Amino acid sequence: MTKDEHPSIPSYAGGLNVRQFFVIVSLFWVYVTMSDVLYAYSMRTGIAKVTNMPLFAAWDARVLQHALLFPFLAVSFWASLRVQWRPLVVAIPLQVILGTAFAAIAYPAMIVSELLLGSPDWHEHAMDHVTSPFYLDSFFLSLWMASFVSFLPAYGFGLALVTGLALYTRFRNSELHVAALEREWSAARLSALRMQLSPHTLFNLLHTIRGHIEWDPKGAQSMVVQLADLLRRLLSAGERDFTRLTDELQFVRLYLELQQRRFADRLTVILPEPREIFAVWVPSLILQPLVENAVVHGLAGHQGPVVVSVAIQTSQEMLTLRVSNTIAENKTPGEEGIGIKNVRERLAVQFEGRAALTTGIHGSQWISEITMPEILDSPERRGVRRAAPLVGTL
Repeated sequence: MTKDEHPSIPSYAGGLNVRQFFVIVSLFWVYVTMSDVLYAYSMRTGIAKVTNMPLFAAWDARVLQHALLFPFLAVSFWASLRVQWRPLVVAIPLQVILGTAFAAIAYPAMIVSELLLGSPDWHEHAMDHVTSPFYLDSFFLSLWMASFVSFLPAYGFGLALVTGLALYTRFRNSELHVAALEREWSAARLSALRMQLSPHTLFNLLHTIRGHIEWDPKGAQSMVVQLADLLRRLLSAGERDFTRLTDELQFVRLYLELQQRRFADRLTVILPEPREIFAVWVPSLILQPLVENAVVHGLAGHQGPVVVSVAIQTSQEMLTLRVSNTIAENKTPGEEGIGIKNVRERLAVQFEGRAALTTGIHGSQWISEITMPEILDSPERRGVRRAAPLVGTL
């Protein structure tokens, strides 16, 4: 968006800036001038076969007439756009006065042009109009009326053109302004959603460490070191909209390792092998709420073992992230928690309907599955490379 197009910059006339206004008015008036000159030339040529009486001015005088009228046209259009059309009771009379005044001075401008550029016959013809009262000169009145009737529609067409372009410009600027506000709102909304995740995750991990302090101090110290690494990654990820899938899974691994320290006899974790991880980008912290939900709700309601599994799959330029966990028998699904709601809302904001989260019970497992477009490179510099497996460790 350029400075001239920025919605916050005051407009010169209606929704137009100075350059836009004068370019539009100039182009329109050049077209009118050429049309009038060609029309007068063709009429003058035709009438010359019948009479030698000078009824149509020469082309140079007519061009000068339009040049003299241009400042009045620009002022009239500018005033019309400033007046606008509301309220109609006031606007319509003012618009009619502006158009009438401009059309009324068209023939006097022609007389001035004839005096400056016309032949001696035209000088004499023009001086007759200047020296005698116009209201007593029927010939002058007829020519003035013909000029008035000719220029009034031209003024109306020009005003309609300029007004339409001004309205379009205002509409476009409004849309740009709304789009900018939507982007700012979306960024603020995503930031708020990420900030909701951080305290929730930190609270649960601190609760896990607290359970180890009394009977396993060294283990608790080790878990604090792991938590520090997790918190560093959490804060770093919370500042970005997108992150590499390998970094997202590394964060998930750290979280699940901390949970395994607490539930070593019950919790089993299955994560993708390094060769299965594709070089794609995903929304930062998008898996963490699902994994946390899998651990908390998988362990609840029974004392048996729980398997938490994370799987990834790509097909037809779509990426699928699946988090599953075993659940207690005959468990019925409850209401969605804040983590699931945040994930669903973030996908809606960041992908605008092109991504989805589905959750539900399948046999003895609860499955949360994200389907989203493949992002093959950093969103700041999108590429066209094909996603390829990463080689390395998490």
